Amino acid sequence: MENILAVYQRSYDETHPLICVDESSKQHLKETRQPIPAQPGSVEKYDTEYERNGVSSLSMFFEPLEGRRHVAVTNQRTAIDWAQQIQSLIDVHYPEAELVTLVMDNLNTHTGASLYKAFPPEEARRLLAKLDIHYTPKHGSWLNMAEIELSILSRQCLDRRIPDQATLKRETAAWQEKRNAIARPNEDARVKLKRLYPTL
Repeated sequence: MENILAVYQRSYDETHPLICVDESSKQHLKETRQPIPAQPGSVEKYDTEYERNGVSSLSMFFEPLEGRRHVAVTNQRTAIDWAQQIQSLIDVHYPEAELVTLVMDNLNTHTGASLYKAFPPEEARRLLAKLDIHYTPKHGSWLNMAEIELSILSRQCLDRRIPDQATLKRETAAWQEKRNAIARPNEDARVKLKRLYPTL
């Protein structure tokens, strides 16, 4: 825990951004009957039956010191998918960064080996050399701020039936744009977690 809190206390440096990473999934559910919209004096009515229409994976990349987030929607959550997201993070989102600090959980795909599965050795080495990886402790994934952002995304955007991946991409992109427009840097983690520290 101390390691993660120390990482969160670092000053902002655009050449060395801090990114929290976490993943989730969303099942696509199609309506089997057309819902009846809400009207004055009557709530929306919809059928409890639905049609399953696949699952999409969501990858959250959250930069707490700047209050920015990026959500990637993919078909699955494999080592190769993770590696491709990391390549995009380094080459597209942070091309000027000398080093990118990642805070994430110990998922089996969150390793340098995933980069070697996805890319030739020289490309995997190049990407790995640009990463400073910090894992949240076992049973301490709540320290990962990307997990908090995924929870907010779930409550504000995904708490309804979304029929397909195209709709999910549109909805998450709109949510991301809105959240980034009101971005605020995060408060000091030690102040927020003061109750967890022993008193001497």
